[in-house]
Amino acid sequence: MRAPFVLAALMLALSTGLSLHSLPAQAAAHAAPAPSGPSVAWLDAANDADIDRAQAQARSEKKPLLLYWGASWCPPCNQLKATLFNRADFIERSRSVVAVNIDGDLPGAQKLASRFKVRGYPTLILMNPDGGEITRLPGEAAAPQVLRLLQLGLSGGRPVKALLADAVQHKPLKPQEWQALAWYSWDTDESQLVLAGEGASVLADLAVACPRSETEASNRLLLKALAMSNEAQGIQPDAALRQRVIKLLGDARASRAQMDVLSNFAREITLALAPEPGATRDQVLRAFEPALQRLQADASLSRADRLGAVSARVELARLDQPKTSVNPKLPPALTRQVSEHVARDDREIQNTYERQAVITNGAYTLGRAGLWAQSEAMLKASLPRSPAPYYLMSQLGDQARKRGLNDEAVSWYEQAWARSEGPATRLQWGAALIGALTELTPQNAARIEQVARQILAEGAKDPASFHERSARALQRVGARLSAWNRDGSHDAVLRRLVDGPDGLLATCSRLGNADDQRTLCDNLAISLGAGRKG
Repeated sequence: MRAPFVLAALMLALSTGLSLHSLPAQAAAHAAPAPSGPSVAWLDAANDADIDRAQAQARSEKKPLLLYWGASWCPPCNQLKATLFNRADFIERSRSVVAVNIDGDLPGAQKLASRFKVRGYPTLILMNPDGGEITRLPGEAAAPQVLRLLQLGLSGGRPVKALLADAVQHKPLKPQEWQALAWYSWDTDESQLVLAGEGASVLADLAVACPRSETEASNRLLLKALAMSNEAQGIQPDAALRQRVIKLLGDARASRAQMDVLSNFAREITLALAPEPGATRDQVLRAFEPALQRLQADASLSRADRLGAVSARVELARLDQPKTSVNPKLPPALTRQVSEHVARDDREIQNTYERQAVITNGAYTLGRAGLWAQSEAMLKASLPRSPAPYYLMSQLGDQARKRGLNDEAVSWYEQAWARSEGPATRLQWGAALIGALTELTPQNAARIEQVARQILAEGAKDPASFHERSARALQRVGARLSAWNRDGSHDAVLRRLVDGPDGLLATCSRLGNADDQRTLCDNLAISLGAGRKG
């Protein structure tokens, strides 16, 4: 993630509670990858028994447990592998925990997603030896920040849930506790601290309560609140708030400390500060542009982080244009920089994990800039080098679909599904294919039935098909098929899928009632018209 890192400086910062941004710029920003050989001693887990053994080990060794939830195709997961998990300092720190890796595509693994309330890839959870959750680490943040939060948890810090309870009651918190709250992974909270839809309001209150002396924590809470805000909840903008954010954007040090929020949520922050086009929004945009340019040029950032700034510039340039515009009108200089930046990444990246993280985002950014030919060529050339080429094939399908190339889109979705691996991923990619077939080739009833039958058959084999990501994929399949049969012209197809000898009802009958799987399966069968008479 960063060029040569001074390990002693990092350990000093962690042991004293100093902000890593108080270290020399090059020291705090860079880290050399771990030498070949040492690595994190991950324990693979796919079921409750695996987790129980890991927790027993944690109790026996009196160590916290660090749980990583990810997938091989996931670009942000590959970014963690390329920039955090391979660092000598992270590997050293991992010896203080029992590190558990849950690959969401192992058979049965999606049931664990329900147990730990994890959904998005990646999610990092630090738990005490008894299994109580301490915090969720922000995988999108710079590696030094993640290490700092990990160390706070390892040094006996209170669970973030307790910190939040005290903060909302206006009880005093220590500086490091405000840091733990501010850098908590609010994006992967999954209603563990706050209910869905209430995050913006809670973060807005925390931003007000956080002492301004805790500058970085206060800034981050404010920006996260803005990122989640809308007209109904969260922070309501005024001139003073806008000036505070504009000042932050103009401060190279302050904006560098918040680089992930500024890049990932530039559009949302701008709209929260200035909902309508006009002079006020132009003022915010004028402040954002040089801040993002600095991040784009910051050689101390990872390629993924620098590309994130490029992507944010594109999104802000498109702000007043239709979100679905295929050929947006961008400043020629920006279009040229996007092309050159992504091409340079494509030439320079050799690490397999980094390529999966950066090239996929680069291709998306090229498309958002209207550079479709360059994006398509890069994705096709990257297919042989990808650890999960089906992800790139899906991107190619999405691009063709947006451009109205329906036959080409279906072909890419077909190839992506054929190459996809792992039960949860195959259901997810199968749902995407059903969506494309029913929308782009609705007349091809035989092929739609064939694909749907295979998806349901594969779902019947996985013991966790009606949990979390897999369940949502199957529900999308059902919704697509129901919409395709809105006029009843495909009743016979749906009857065969549901009522046939190997149909959905047969699958439901084999599921136990110990959890919600049987209910979800029955509901899917009902949505498809189980027992409908022709």
